[in-house]
Amino acid sequence: MVRRSGRRPGNQDTKQAILAAARTVFADRGFDKASIRAIATQAEVDPALVHHYFGTKEKLFLACMDLPINPAELIPQAIEGPRESAGERLVRLVLSVWDSPHGSVAVAMLRSAMSNEWTARLMREFVVTQILRRAIAGLGIDAKEAPMRTALVATQIAGMAVVRYVLKVEPVASAPAEHLVAAVGPSVQRYLTGDLPDVFATWPDEPGGG
Repeated sequence: MVRRSGRRPGNQDTKQAILAAARTVFADRGFDKASIRAIATQAEVDPALVHHYFGTKEKLFLACMDLPINPAELIPQAIEGPRESAGERLVRLVLSVWDSPHGSVAVAMLRSAMSNEWTARLMREFVVTQILRRAIAGLGIDAKEAPMRTALVATQIAGMAVVRYVLKVEPVASAPAEHLVAAVGPSVQRYLTGDLPDVFATWPDEPGGG
């Protein structure tokens, strides 16, 4: 595609162009490898405008997701307290958000992610980098184990969300939140702080493992 010369002026159209460009870059490169400069280039604006409208890369990513939560504010609630019950607190936090009136936005995005690869990439980046990575870091988990533990926790959190809010499988769909906390929390706790099977010790070095 041939780009127009020059830069966009600073206005509402520019803000929307930055958001559109950011969604593309985040989906293509992931949160870690995306940069403000790359997003500005995609949007045909000066990087200073990206900072002007959104501040940091993290705030821009949250704006792209258009979700009613800020993990930076919520995750400390799940981490604070006894380490051995962090799994239950994390599940309780997730359910409290998704069961709230604001949760409909997250549910809509989850449904979209089930059928749209682009949305799925954004959702994955959000869950991994903004929620689970924060939880893992807050618990002081070994950096070598963090990626695997994060992915395993994601199997529980994402699976619970799909079953409860998308597929609506009973009795999970209508179960009281605390029942799910009691049922799912221990599994999340095991993935957070429990012993991992020996096979995972060399997993990153195996073909397809990382």
